[in-house]
Amino acid sequence: MKILSQIQKLDNFILSNFKNHIQNKFFDRLMPIITAMGNLGIVWLLIASLLLFSKPYRTIGSIVILTLIISTIMGEGLIKHIVKRSRPCTNREDMELLIKRPITSSFPSGHTLSSFAVAEVLSIYFIHYRLIFLCLALLIALSRLYLYVHYPSDIIAGILLGILCSRITFFVIKEGFVFYKRIILKW
Repeated sequence: MKILSQIQKLDNFILSNFKNHIQNKFFDRLMPIITAMGNLGIVWLLIASLLLFSKPYRTIGSIVILTLIISTIMGEGLIKHIVKRSRPCTNREDMELLIKRPITSSFPSGHTLSSFAVAEVLSIYFIHYRLIFLCLALLIALSRLYLYVHYPSDIIAGILLGILCSRITFFVIKEGFVFYKRIILKW
C-alpha cells in the first residue's frame, strides 16, 4: 500500500505542476477539442471508416475496429470496474472543468488506451505516418491531464494497455486464421 501512496503523491505533484505551469488561455481552448477527438474513439473510427471505404485498406479498417472493441472491453468493461479509482476532479467539486465532468472511473484512461492501441496498429501498416499517429495519441493523452480528468499514472497505464491491446488484436487475428484453416476449411 505504501507504493500506491507514493504513486498518488507523485500523481498529485505532477498534476499540480501541470496546472500551475502549463495552463493558459490557448490550451484552455485547444485541449477540449483534442480530447473530444478521443471521445468514443471518434478520430479512430473516422480513420477506420475511411479505410473501410477504400478497397485496398478494408482489412486494416476492420483491424482498427477490432482493436477499438478489444481496448474498450479491457479498459471500460473490465479494469475500470475492478480498480474504481476516482478522478482528480472528483475530489475538487469546486473546480470548474473545461469539459463535462466524466462519470466513469479514472484508471486507466480510456481515451489514452484506445488511442495508443489504434496508433500502434496503424503504425504497423502505415510506417511513414507512425509519428503522426503516435503524436495524435499522445496529444489526446496529455489533454486528459490538462483537463484534470486523469492522473499521470492513468495515462501511463493507458499507454501500456493500449500497446498490449494492439498485440492482443494481432494474436486474435492470427489464432482466428489458424482456427479457420484447421477447422472450417477441413469441415
